[in-house]
Amino acid sequence: MKALGEADRPREKLARLGASGLGDNELLAALIGTGTVGADALGLANELLSACGGLHGVQRASREELLRVRGMGAARAAQVMAAIELGRRALARRAGDRFQVLGPRAAADYLMPEYGGRPIEQFGALLLDTKHRVLRCALLSTGSQDATSVQPREVFRHALLASATAVILFHNHPSGDPQPSPEDVELTVRLHAAGELIGVTVVDHVILGDGKYYSLKESGLW
Repeated sequence: MKALGEADRPREKLARLGASGLGDNELLAALIGTGTVGADALGLANELLSACGGLHGVQRASREELLRVRGMGAARAAQVMAAIELGRRALARRAGDRFQVLGPRAAADYLMPEYGGRPIEQFGALLLDTKHRVLRCALLSTGSQDATSVQPREVFRHALLASATAVILFHNHPSGDPQPSPEDVELTVRLHAAGELIGVTVVDHVILGDGKYYSLKESGLW
């Protein structure tokens, strides 16, 4: 970044203007810190954004995809992945009173920051008390890029251990399309029936896509 004036270099600009005053490429450059032979940190940030189709693509990129960008390397890829995960957790974890889920939109808003942009499919359950406040979020299965499996005993074991009276099932579709498959509907019906037998209500099954969600309960599919 020798071609840039000192005041315009990302880290110096961040100190002067704050993080909100930087562009996406400048924030990535400040995070990466140093460049490589033939490319400074800003050039590397621009190349990363171009390869991934923008910041949204960087957020969804796997380690292998980041490493394909010339100059990234394992250490820089780890820095980017760690920063993205911190951002997800900061958005997903609310301080103070337990979050109350009053409907599918509330459930999706709660889950989307952490699970909506995942490159692999993950299945979990929000464990709720009698007022539908979140006791905790249990991640139950992590699958390949297009499939995951979950056993009813795992869902309800976690629910009973947390003294939950209700659960909201969720999983993400890495394709970005939250439309349910026939298998999604079948699994929901099976888990709902199992929950009725042991006194734990399956309130909904929310599928997370790329900034979109699908509620099986809201759509009347079971």
